[in-house]
Amino acid sequence: METAEAENDAGAAIDMQEILKRIPHRYPFLLIDRAEAYKPHASIIGVKCVTANEPYFQGHFPDNPVMPGVLIIEALGQTGGVLMSKSLNADVTGKTIFFASVENCRFRAPVRPGDVLRMHVDVLKHRGDVFKFRGKALVNEKLAAECEFAAVVVENR
Repeated sequence: METAEAENDAGAAIDMQEILKRIPHRYPFLLIDRAEAYKPHASIIGVKCVTANEPYFQGHFPDNPVMPGVLIIEALGQTGGVLMSKSLNADVTGKTIFFASVENCRFRAPVRPGDVLRMHVDVLKHRGDVFKFRGKALVNEKLAAECEFAAVVVENR
């Protein structure tokens, strides 16, 4: 993608069809429904509408359903993956974006059925196919989780 084209895409919404083209995750492990406020090589906001039908709520916890913290971090990672793929205009055929590290992770508030999880992901550093991010997951403007993480594009075996 030409730099001018990437700049023209800034702020554009990213729908489910584009997400499915950009990352390999599929239901039940696809944890991002759409994205918005995309700024190439800089930031994005991912959106996950958490429903009572999520498969993990059957066991986590039936009488007090809470989205597992590791899945909130995964949702942040998937949001970062969309940002990477779109910024690099990456052909993801034969490639996968993997976590390289997760640091300084904190969980601040539970995420429950009916919540809309908004994942703010900012690029801290970028070199080649490696990105380092800061991510914050919010529900109703309240911080639910935060972390720093790195991701890398890897050829499939």
